Order: sequence, then C-alpha cells, then structure tokens
Amino acid sequence: MTDIPAPGAQRGTAAPFAALLLAVLSFSLMQTMVVPALPDLQREFDASTTAVSWVLSAFLLTASVATALLGRVGDMFGKRRVLIASLTVFAAGTLLAALSDSLALLIAARAVQGVGSAAFPLAFGIVRDQFPRERVPVAIGLISSTFGIGFGVGLVIPGPIVDALDWHWIFWLGLVVILLGIAAVTAFIEESSVTSPGRIDWAGVVLLSAGVVALLLAISEGKSWGWTSGGIVGLFVAAVVLLAVFTYAESKVREPLIDLELLRRPAVLTSHITALIIGFGMYGAFTLVPLLAQTPSKAGYGFDASVTEAGLFMVPMAVTMLIASPLAGGIGAALGWKLPLVLACLIGVVGFVLYAGAHDTEWIMYVGSGVLGIGVGFAFAALANLVVSAVDRSQTGEATGINTIMRTIGGSLGAQIAASIVASETIPGTRVPAESGYTTAFVMSAIALGVATLAALAGPGRLWGRAPAPLSPAKEQSRSAA
Repeated sequence: MTDIPAPGAQRGTAAPFAALLLAVLSFSLMQTMVVPALPDLQREFDASTTAVSWVLSAFLLTASVATALLGRVGDMFGKRRVLIASLTVFAAGTLLAALSDSLALLIAARAVQGVGSAAFPLAFGIVRDQFPRERVPVAIGLISSTFGIGFGVGLVIPGPIVDALDWHWIFWLGLVVILLGIAAVTAFIEESSVTSPGRIDWAGVVLLSAGVVALLLAISEGKSWGWTSGGIVGLFVAAVVLLAVFTYAESKVREPLIDLELLRRPAVLTSHITALIIGFGMYGAFTLVPLLAQTPSKAGYGFDASVTEAGLFMVPMAVTMLIASPLAGGIGAALGWKLPLVLACLIGVVGFVLYAGAHDTEWIMYVGSGVLGIGVGFAFAALANLVVSAVDRSQTGEATGINTIMRTIGGSLGAQIAASIVASETIPGTRVPAESGYTTAFVMSAIALGVATLAALAGPGRLWGRAPAPLSPAKEQSRSAA
C-alpha cells in the first residue's frame, strides 16, 4: 500500500467537491426517476405488474454487485479512473434506456445502469484521499445526503416530464446530468496516489455477487411470487449457502475481495448492522408517502394528489436532508459519530410517529417528511463517517461499498414488507388499500428505528465525546503480535 498525499490534496476543494456531488447525484436520481413512469410503461408494453417491476429489480441487482466490486477495484487501481469508467458505463446504459422500444431492452439497459452505483464508495475514497482532514466529515455527510436527496427528488420531477413529453425523456435528461458529471470529474479530480495494489479475487466476486443477487431477488420478488413459494425459499437458502461459502473462501485467500478482519472491527460491524436496520425502517417512507397522497379522499383518507403533487410531499425531506448532513458532520467532528447516529434514529422515530398518528392531515405529512429528512441526513452522514474513520485509507472504497449494500438490502426488505402490509387489506369492493395498512407500516418503521437506536448505542465509544482513533491494520497486527 502507498499512502502519500495526493497531488491535489493542498489545492482548492470547491470544484472537485462540486464534481463529486454532480457524479453521485446523477446516479441517485436514476434510482427512482423511473418509478412514477411505471404505470405508463405497463400500458405501453402491455406488461404485467411483475414484468414491469424488473425495471427496478434489474437496476438494484447490478448496483449491489457493482458497489462492492468497484469500490474494491478503485482502492486497488485508482478511484478516479474507476469512477470515470463506472459513470461511462452508466451513461451507456442510460442512452440504451432512452432508445429502448421494448420492455426487455429497457430492463437490460437498467441492469447496465446499475454499474453507476460505484460512484458512492469511490467518491468517499476520493474525499478522504484528497481533501483537508477538517473538511472530510462535512464533505462525506453532503455526499451521503445526496443519495437520499436524489432518491426523493427523483420521485418529484418525472411527473411533469412524463405529462409534457414521454417516459423516454426521463433518460435523455438523466443522460445530460451523467455526461456533465463525467466531464466535471475528468476536469477537476486528480488521481490519488493512495492505492492498495493486488489481484482481484474472482472467486470471491462470483460468490458474493451470486449470494447478494439471490438475496435481493428473493426480497424484490417475494410479494409477487409468494413469500412461502418454492422459488423464494430456494433463493433465500441459496443466498445463505453462497454467502457462507464466500465467508469461508475469503478467510483462505491471501488477497480477498473483502477483508473479513475489517468487518470484525466493532465500529465497522455495528455501522453495517445499523445501516441494515435504518434502511429497513426509513425506505418505506420513500414509496408509501406518495402512494398515500394519491389515494382518493373518498376512501376516507388520502389527498387526491396527482403523480406530480404526490412527489411534492417528499420535497421537505430533500430540503432538510441537505441542511442536516453538514450539521451532522460538524457534530460528529466535534463530539464523535456515535451521537449523530443515535440522534438520527430517534429523529426518524418521531417522523414515523407523525406519519402513523396524523396521516389524514396534509400539513402534518409535510412536517413528518421534514423531520424524517433530518433523520436520514444525520444517518447517512454518520454511517459513512463512522466507517471511513474506522478503516485505513486504502480500504475506504471496500468498507463504504459494503455499508451501502447493507443499507440497500435493508431498504429493499423494508420497502417490500411495508408494501405487502399496505396491500394485505383493501377497502371492501375496491382495490384501494385500507388506511390501517399504512398505519401499521409506519409503526413498523418507527419500531425498526427504535431497534436501530439500540444497535447504534451498542457501538464502541462514548455517546458524548470522541472514541480513540482506530489503529491501522498494520498497527493492529503489530499490537496483537506483541
């Protein structure tokens, strides 16, 4: 490993930081921009709900694999060049989606787009390598919040686009943002000299990819196939077996894809567990709130909102997230990252309690979204910084990539279970979900974030005050030998 200050470390960081924000925003928008267009896609291609859901599932599956693999490859061969490569593949997938004239081609294009997910762990690594130490926490917090901001904004802006033009323009406009991101990274980011040379563990790549894909496929298709069906049970079993074999194989490889000793560090382990639970609890809001808003008021709840109007309920979340992330960065830098993570979970509980108790009042739903945005902003900033501060610089992409996967798995599971709860009971004589389903789903999320609070408290260090700086792997080995 080389650990030499990067060439651009002492230069201004405004332009490089803006370039990274643009790069990660281009990906985070594409996560959900297609969601409001799904009904149009289903009608245009005369497809079933299950078939059109693959427009989301294909993206999720390849994103989960690319996040772990390319985060590690960036640590090995240079984060800037891998970031540009992943964004270029992402742009190619977006272009293919814009030109698609069949559902099969669109699904394939979305699978290619998922490669862009590597932007997040690579951006974290670039910030840590090249930014002044005092700016790293706030920068990581803002990059983390961009994930949630893009997720929420991606539900808002497609409505007017689809109404005025058609769904193809979602991808054409997305492509413009991606190309701007590639140009900005190329112009303003210099390659870091902090690398961890080695060989790619291809057996580990195959095992991890197969295990994560099996798990996410089971989660994403559980509702449509049936949670107790042979296919879903088989996928869950396959996921457990493959990930167990992966864990064993990694312990025997000299240069593993994922350093298992890294995962055993208390700060890293508790961060990953907390990310899983937070993802489970918080992601339901991203999908359930717009659906609730679109419910006809004659059902006894809902606000008769159009697709565009429903997306506006997510705007307060995006705004407060943008404010909360740098605030969490300041708190974490001064008092340690455990405090903002615990606060994130508690604030999230308050947001979901508002949703559960007063979702028949429009302004309270806006307030709930704003409160939840503070929680999400705190959580994303604290989790990323906890992981980054607990590992060596050459392992940043690897560690943050796994944390992103854990959040994705939790979010996928939470969103699917929340949707199943809402759909499990309908108003007699209609297909409209009963109000009680939304209440139950929001309460479930509040409970999950209560559990996440306990997980965060279980992490190392005091709640108020910085924990001792972690040792590098070499120093840990030296101390163990002594």
